[in-house]
This record gives sequence, structure tokens and C-alpha cells, in this order.
Amino acid sequence: MSSDERSLEDAIDDEDVPEIDEGRYLYCLVRTDGDATLEIEGIDGEPVSVLVEDGIGAVVHACEGLYDSADLAQVKRWLVRHQTVIDEASERFGTPIPFQFDTILRGDDERVREWIDEERETLERALSGLADHWEYRVEVVEVDPVDDETLIDRDDRLRELRAKIDDSEEGTAFLLEKKLDQRLATVRANRRESATDDLEDRLAAEAREVHSLERSPSASLSDEVADEQETDGETLCRLTLLAHEDDEGAIGSILDDVAATDGLEVRFTGPWPPYTFAPELGGGDEEGNP
Repeated sequence: MSSDERSLEDAIDDEDVPEIDEGRYLYCLVRTDGDATLEIEGIDGEPVSVLVEDGIGAVVHACEGLYDSADLAQVKRWLVRHQTVIDEASERFGTPIPFQFDTILRGDDERVREWIDEERETLERALSGLADHWEYRVEVVEVDPVDDETLIDRDDRLRELRAKIDDSEEGTAFLLEKKLDQRLATVRANRRESATDDLEDRLAAEAREVHSLERSPSASLSDEVADEQETDGETLCRLTLLAHEDDEGAIGSILDDVAATDGLEVRFTGPWPPYTFAPELGGGDEEGNP
């Protein structure tokens, strides 16, 4: 499930927030048997339970509506608690299928169990495939970006345009400067693409999946999972990858090599629950609000 999805399916508009007589707030799904429990409070101190149906457990709490507030501090507290519950479930049961914040299934505990059975084939496949795998986020930043003059010196077309600008009248020079700016933008984009391609290839040797966040905007960690850092410099690439926990060290070594390059800084976060790599789920009676 990507961070751009508003719900499992049949997402609602913010202007039409429905009342829910009875529902279950979904944190995540886990592999577990028997009378599993999770000793943690959920959003707003709600008691969290694990509803198990034939080896698959849904970590939930009972609710009567969506969590909607104009108070950003309140929303932030909800988001942090949402992730805290999923982190606790991950520690207790292993890699979960995580849900985005404010995903709610209409109905009672029995409805949750019915829904698990309806989605069993997809859930079994996903839980097996994601077992011991986690999501990691990588950002490579050029802390002292190459200035325009350096790029011009390195590029034949840019040098040619600069020479023509110097020899042209004001009107012609203005048009040529526009072309120069466009060419500079292209050169910078090509540098970012090249850096992304190179790092993707290297990480693909250790990770199961690697995605560029620039090329696949929907394949990104949700803001509630990984807060954006202020970027000083120019971001060359942003990647998200799915990797087995045993390969985290090898991935770190690759990134250490990149970070050893003068002027580059690597930001590596994780392990996160595999939000980007979790399956899309249907059901028709789930509600969501990012």
C-alpha cells in the first residue's frame, strides 16, 4: 500500500466524512496463532486487541468514526501512536502488513474475521513473502552542490551558449540565456538520474526490491512513518527498498562507500514496516483518511 492511497478501496472525500456506528481501526496484520495479545494502548488510549482467524491476526481497536482534527499537534500524536502500535506488533510477531493511518473497517470483531477470510489468499502470500523483510529509505544529498559555472565548464553545449550570449545583442542574449537555463536544468536532472541508476544497480544486488521515489511518487513512505528531514544541499536521489533483515549490513556497507565520496551525505533510515511493498487490499467497507 502506497502512502498516496487514501484507504484500502472506495476511499472517501474529506468533505463527506461518514459516521460509523461500529468499526474497527486497523493498525496491521500479523502472522500468529491462538489467543495472541498486545499489551499497548492505541490512539487516544484505546485498548488494542489482536483478532485471530486461522493463523492471521488483525491488530485493532474499536471505534465509532474517523480521526479528523484541524489541530496538527493532535494529528501528529495520533500518527506517532499509530506507528508505535505497529512497531510493538512488529517486535512481537515479526514483519506485519501495515495499514495507513485512519484505516477503519466497518463492523464488529466478527466482521474483521470474515474480512480476513475474504482476503486470505492475498494475505497468506504477502505475509509469507514479507517475512523478515523490512523497508529502508535512502537519500543521497550533495551538501555542496556544483554551481552553474562549474557545470558550464564541463558541458560543451553550455560553453557554446555562454560564448554566444557574450557576443550577442541584448534581445538575442535574453533568449539564449533562457536556453542556457533550460540546458542547465537538463544537465542537473541527468546528474540526478545517473546517480539514481548507479545506486539502484548496486543496492539491487542486496535488496529484493528497489524503487526511486522520484520516478514512482506513489511508492513512498507515508509521512507519518518517516518524517522528512530538512535538506541542506541538492538531493541527488531518494530510494526506498525492501530487504531481508540479514542484508541490512551489506546495504549499509554500500552506502558507506557512497558517503565516503567528498561532498556527499547519505541518509539511511529503517527498518520500517513495509508500507510501500504491502499488497493492495479490497473489501468495499473500509474507510480511510490520510
